[in-house]
Amino acid sequence: MMSANVMDQILDLARWAPSGDNTQPWRFEVIDDLHFVIHGRDTRSNCVYDLDGHPSQLSLGALIETAAIAASSHGLALFAQRRMAMPENLPTFDVELTVRHGLMTDPLVAAIPLRSVQRRPLKIRRLTESAIAILEASVGPDHSIRWFGGWSARWRWARLLWRNAGLRLTMPEAFDVHRRVIQWGARYSADRIPDQALGADALTLALMRWAMVSWQRVTFLNRWLGGTIAPRLTMDLLPAMACAAHVAIVARRAPASTDHYVAAGRAVQRFWLTAASLGIQHQPEMTPVIFSRYVRTGLMFSANASTNVRASALAMRFDRLLGGDADHVVWLGRLGHGPLASSRSVRSRR
Repeated sequence: MMSANVMDQILDLARWAPSGDNTQPWRFEVIDDLHFVIHGRDTRSNCVYDLDGHPSQLSLGALIETAAIAASSHGLALFAQRRMAMPENLPTFDVELTVRHGLMTDPLVAAIPLRSVQRRPLKIRRLTESAIAILEASVGPDHSIRWFGGWSARWRWARLLWRNAGLRLTMPEAFDVHRRVIQWGARYSADRIPDQALGADALTLALMRWAMVSWQRVTFLNRWLGGTIAPRLTMDLLPAMACAAHVAIVARRAPASTDHYVAAGRAVQRFWLTAASLGIQHQPEMTPVIFSRYVRTGLMFSANASTNVRASALAMRFDRLLGGDADHVVWLGRLGHGPLASSRSVRSRR
């Protein structure tokens, strides 16, 4: 019989899985020593970046993979089954732990608490061939990695991210999200993003904090003082150039269901933990992936018609940069060597 303390240790590590804006869209229900339930939810009702629920599904996949890695250190194999009767916005998983004699501890367990988002500039030197091979193997047979390194490729991605940030910072639907998820004057946050982790300088943070009191201030700053320039420069353009490469994780088949995105989330988490274990820092760059998917599926995500038109043009640019198959991409980010983030989101104990 497994002790309750072991279950606590597994769940305590599992909660370090990444989630969009540190929303942690899950709750745990412990049934017995070898069975718990993950009560998931998506944030489509209040987050413009999750209108189809897929980013939250990625997070739940990352959570399940993290729990499986943590369980291996106790000689336990993990099996998760989604309750098909639950509504799509409330994905729920029954999780069974099974004692498996001779099961080796997953070497990624040590990387779980180390993995974080590094939004500041990274070193531009190319990753070693051995590191690239290890990272490519980490995503498994159903996913692959496309690499975009070198000055020219980084510049093309930087321009795309700059333009996507222009959408992000000028639409009221995103303003409500940003105002809700940033914790000002903080180095760590249990349920939001601390402002010190955003990668912006002190002056830019001060302007952002002033502007985000109201949408009227944001529009004034954007119209008369070029308000998007400083945050886009420090949080998008410069970091996009200061890295070893941008990477796209691509599914073998275009994801079309909750289970596909959960599986993708598991692959993404193994990739991210593998990078952390190699001393390589990572920052997600998901806005182009999300907005281009909205365009492909006809989801009008802004009340501003010009925003949707601009998003359509950026979706085409995104597809060209990838060389096609944009509908197969489940993750986009940048990688490089550098220090661990000195400020980060932590997790709630719940």
